[in-house]
Amino acid sequence: GYGLGWFLSDAKGNLIVSHTGGLPGMLSIVTMIPDLKLGIVILTNTENGGAGVFRAASQTIIDSYLGLSNFDWIEKYSKDFQSRQNKGDSVTTKVWATVAAAKNTPVRREDFIGIYEDKWFGKVEIFLKGNQLWFKSLRSPKLNGAMQFYKANTFAIKWEYQDMNADAFAIFSLDEEGKAQSIKMKGISPNIDFSFDFQDLDLQRIK
Repeated sequence: GYGLGWFLSDAKGNLIVSHTGGLPGMLSIVTMIPDLKLGIVILTNTENGGAGVFRAASQTIIDSYLGLSNFDWIEKYSKDFQSRQNKGDSVTTKVWATVAAAKNTPVRREDFIGIYEDKWFGKVEIFLKGNQLWFKSLRSPKLNGAMQFYKANTFAIKWEYQDMNADAFAIFSLDEEGKAQSIKMKGISPNIDFSFDFQDLDLQRIK
């Protein structure tokens, strides 16, 4: 359930109140069991796929207070994590293989060069760096990287900042002359951190 912004659940007749939070590279969980006068706060330096770290630790502590059997939460979440990683890796591997196979596809780079703006996110610039199309966010400097042709009107962006699994698609809409007018974006990996809300961007050409 959900109550006043908190997740509500039950364990052996005890109300459990909890919530999670996170920023890139940081995830946390706060859990309270009022009947037991128990509060648990776990802070981690991990990304979206690492949520099992704080859940395994939290559940292990809760089990000990409730007198439950010694279930191996670490093993459970480790297997879940590895399964998600394997599925995500298979997706990204296929995408970059498609990019490599399409490297000689003729692309009129000049049709994509320009300044695009999202009302919330601000401006991004698409420009040539040598012979390579390049994406640069003017507000978020880490969103800066090479654009490689994928298929149709879509490019795959590999960010220079590789500390997180956040490479993305740039999907262009073209006018009748084939000139790009707008960009939609989407994370490449299904395991991309939840804080990268690329799908919410609506970048419109302004120059």
